[in-house]
Amino acid sequence: MQEDNAQNFEDKLKMADKILEDLGKEELNLEQSLKLFKEGRELLKEARAILEKAELSIEEAGDE
Repeated sequence: MQEDNAQNFEDKLKMADKILEDLGKEELNLEQSLKLFKEGRELLKEARAILEKAELSIEEAGDE
């Protein structure tokens, strides 16, 4: 499960990075840009949750 979370975390960061790259393209209209921004924000929120869960697991392992 830890490996799945790590891969999921990496995937979310890669997708967010791709969205950031796409947002730099001039051919996007405002609606498209807003949609990508929201998707990127959600991906980063999910990645942060995975990271926080991993940090908690590390802290709990250190307490044992």
